[in-house]
Amino acid sequence: KSLLYLGEMNIDSSVTALSECNDVKYIVRNLRIRRRVSHYIQNNYTIVDCFLERVKKQPNKPFLLFKDETFTYQDADRLSNQAARALLQNGLVKQGDTVTFFVTNEPMFVWLWLAVFKIGCSAALLNTNIRSKSLLHCFKCSGAQVLLVAEDLEGAVEEVLPELLERQVTVFSLGSKQTSSGIHGFIDKMRNMSSEPLAEDLRSHLNMHSLACYVYTSGTTGFPKAAVISHTKLWRFVMILRSCGLKSDDVLYVSLPLYHSAGLAGVTGAIDLGITVALKRKFSSSQFWDDCRKYNVTAIQYIGEIMRFLCNTPKKPNDRSHKVRIAIGNGIRANVWRDFLNRFGNIQILELYGATEGNIILMNYSGKIGAVGRDNFLHKWSFPFALIKYDVEQGKPLRDSTGLCIQVPKGEPGLLVAEISVRAPFLGYARDLQQTEKKKLHDVLKKGDVFFNTGDLMLIDKDGFVYFHDRIGDTFRWKGENVSTNEVADVITQVDYITEATVYGVEVPGNEGRIGMAAIALKDGHTFDSEGVFKHLESFLPAYARPRFIRIQSSLDVTGTFKLMKAGLVKEGFNPSAIPDPLYFLDDREKKFVPLTMDIVHAVLSGKIKI
Repeated sequence: KSLLYLGEMNIDSSVTALSECNDVKYIVRNLRIRRRVSHYIQNNYTIVDCFLERVKKQPNKPFLLFKDETFTYQDADRLSNQAARALLQNGLVKQGDTVTFFVTNEPMFVWLWLAVFKIGCSAALLNTNIRSKSLLHCFKCSGAQVLLVAEDLEGAVEEVLPELLERQVTVFSLGSKQTSSGIHGFIDKMRNMSSEPLAEDLRSHLNMHSLACYVYTSGTTGFPKAAVISHTKLWRFVMILRSCGLKSDDVLYVSLPLYHSAGLAGVTGAIDLGITVALKRKFSSSQFWDDCRKYNVTAIQYIGEIMRFLCNTPKKPNDRSHKVRIAIGNGIRANVWRDFLNRFGNIQILELYGATEGNIILMNYSGKIGAVGRDNFLHKWSFPFALIKYDVEQGKPLRDSTGLCIQVPKGEPGLLVAEISVRAPFLGYARDLQQTEKKKLHDVLKKGDVFFNTGDLMLIDKDGFVYFHDRIGDTFRWKGENVSTNEVADVITQVDYITEATVYGVEVPGNEGRIGMAAIALKDGHTFDSEGVFKHLESFLPAYARPRFIRIQSSLDVTGTFKLMKAGLVKEGFNPSAIPDPLYFLDDREKKFVPLTMDIVHAVLSGKIKI
């Protein structure tokens, strides 16, 4: 209570009187941040307002480093002004509209992001891996009439262009000229526009509850959900860097995609702090440290796979020759964590836990290897949460005789749920009330309460450290993305001769997460069409969600309540010498499924075949 009082009164004068332990530092820092965000919300202060302040205070400071180019804050302001006017021309985009981005990591993404906010609009950020029907679905979720596409992604848009044009959608390529009928050039249009400041009236209708953007989750793979991000929620993304202790003289390396909430938090968090971002088009393990040295990087973002890839690169004498002091991310395993520190030096790793659409964020600010956070009063006050008993077989929480959920004791895994409140809202998914409601749990700790179901089993040890334990239900994680097995199975069974499909993740030694495998049953008299199934999956699923292994069975085992049984399949994995059923492997080069042999298995396990 005394710390809460300090947070409301005068924290600065009291810090010296507090112990210098990590808990106190973290709590005090975040109380300051809460006060800052509350002030912003009360004054309707958006990230664009913050950006424009930075432009005034430090116009010539580098904002974005990309390849061999340097863009100052003033450059970013002028370029985004031009982009904004190009969008407004001829009334194609109006106040309050949503503009959809299908854009890779490049400076233009940032200029467009700022431009959209400057004219009082919102952005829908499409995953650049999606194709065909999944691309159309995601675009429709946005409700937009304008699609901005990177030049190297035009081919994917051309596949669905007839349907877009039928819906009277205007498509702009970020290439310099019109490249095909129905796709217009944007750069030349933008270059002809004034770079003078835009009128503030363009965004006068916005408040902190207004839509800022849609960020698409990977949790439903083939048909991602558009998580609603308001301007208030965006500020919570923005504050992650400040919460991690970054300062105004830091240089942040961003190689994660900007359509992802982590990449987005990096660039917007940089604006908040007025720091410089070194932007990479795509993560490269061979170029990573050279880039860090080239740009004098002091902070990096990661997912677990990135850290593993870096540890697997050939050792070099200059592995510790860099200025990186902080790594911020999620999904790093304890063994990779240790290897990373031993090899690359004393870098503070700040492991986070959270979900784009979720209402809880945890941070391992103490450096405890393997933990994702620490249970302290600030979390319980800011994001009231609980770990509750969960029946994996029944697929639902256990409840007591009064109908309430049962909390697990320390040291025992339980389902992490976070109370939905004004302070910790869950805004749901655009145009998908059913999926929104599925993420809510009612009557958890008392009658009438509502909690957000994270779908994750967590564990809190006796010292209060929080550990990720496992994912419940039909979800596994691969390549840093969540894969929903039910929806992948739905895509597979759209093939008319596949009667049943069950999808599950199997472990591959040396790789983070689990890779997709599907057991399927065929109609009598039909054979497996390896090329046809490959093409079907390619149309509906991003690469990380496509099963790499397929097992063909005469029928699939089910429980007494007709639920598909996966435990035995997961245990058996993909070993041809131990499985009597026909097995296939997805060969990217051949663009088809090929019979799985022990030679292929050995090549996968040795790393000769990249998966």
